[in-house]
Amino acid sequence: MFEGFYKVRFQLNAAVGRSVMYARAGKMLGGNSAFAHVGIYQKQADGTVDIVIQTIRHNPDPAYRAMAGTDDATLLAKGTADGDLYRFAGYLKELPGAVFSSVMTPIEEEAVPIAGGVGEGGIVNGLYSIHVRMLDGVDGGLTGVMLLNDGRILGGDASFYYIGSYTSENGRWKGQILNQEHTPAKGENPVFGGHEVGIGFAGTCDEQGALLDATAFAGKRSLRMTAVLKLMHPA
Repeated sequence: MFEGFYKVRFQLNAAVGRSVMYARAGKMLGGNSAFAHVGIYQKQADGTVDIVIQTIRHNPDPAYRAMAGTDDATLLAKGTADGDLYRFAGYLKELPGAVFSSVMTPIEEEAVPIAGGVGEGGIVNGLYSIHVRMLDGVDGGLTGVMLLNDGRILGGDASFYYIGSYTSENGRWKGQILNQEHTPAKGENPVFGGHEVGIGFAGTCDEQGALLDATAFAGKRSLRMTAVLKLMHPA
């Protein structure tokens, strides 16, 4: 069964990248530290899966280079099951001669907390970019994507995945997130790398996005941070 939450390792010729992806009801929503990935899938009678995915940059930092040479790229690929994994092969419309491949590995959703309640004026369901800034003079931060759906949180970036829950109404929201590695990140992100990080947050929201203030517990450290979410694609 293809539906679920995945970590993804993908390759375009020799270049390698990583992301997270959620697939359900014919839609695929995910991304990583610089790009959101928005697409569709169709399961075929022979068990294969056809996908079309658009990449959309959410992080303007030029250090995050587009593998395709353009920020807006369209992937067409076909996948087959390999046990619990799905392996895809295909190409980008913008680079028809380049070879694309990927492996999608499921992330256990049993750990996802029970969904919170969303009332009138609550945060909109959809795929958001999230840009986190550490406070109190601590260097570092995170950028990634976060899927909000009726009180549940799924998301991540090139190294981490997020699961959690929230409640929201009247332009405010609050909740909790568990941040965990799917790919070792201690060398690249010493603040969160190597830790299972619990985060409690509260903030404001509207139809375009949200703000939050949070406290994260990483190992023996308690860290304050703030984040900006921008709606990339409604769900």
